[in-house]
Amino acid sequence: MLEFFSKGGIIMWPILLCSVFALAIFAERLIRFAKTQNRGAGLSEKVAFLLLDGKEQEAIREAETSVSPMGNVLVQAIGVKDKDREILETVIINAIDEEVRTISSHIQALATIGNIAPLLGLLGTVFGMIKAFMVIQQMGGKVNAAVLAGGIWEAMLTTAFGLSVALPTMMAHSYLTSRVDKYEAKLQDGAVTFLKSIK
Repeated sequence: MLEFFSKGGIIMWPILLCSVFALAIFAERLIRFAKTQNRGAGLSEKVAFLLLDGKEQEAIREAETSVSPMGNVLVQAIGVKDKDREILETVIINAIDEEVRTISSHIQALATIGNIAPLLGLLGTVFGMIKAFMVIQQMGGKVNAAVLAGGIWEAMLTTAFGLSVALPTMMAHSYLTSRVDKYEAKLQDGAVTFLKSIK
């Protein structure tokens, strides 16, 4: 494996760096999701019950002490619950968007890496092919098929490496994006529960 890597040329290093960044981002986001997954579970129902019971201050404390995205949304919503309905809904939408941006930070970088890695691989292959044909020119065109094939397969190593990095990276991006979508849906459901409690 190390022999293949060394024969791929200098372009193999930025592709390797892309794979390290992608793995780090994926691992960090997984840990973040694991920490926030169950935070705020059932919070909107608790806050709604307290508001229906006229215990606004207790509802605020419940939301604040949850230290969760749902709690952050509810704190902002409770603060303007007596305002015009349009203002209240705008505040809730903005609060949810803010939490979604926080939870999805760096995920777009995975898509960028997934697009860059195969292009770097292609670039490395082009460089390798140029070198192979330069050797042929230097030999006056007197080169056998084995020499030509050897130069070509070494040149294509970078494309193979780039694709092997890009494919799992794009899969990781799709998986994390689906997790973000589900989390956003939970926040929206919680916001609906809250809105029903103040009718």
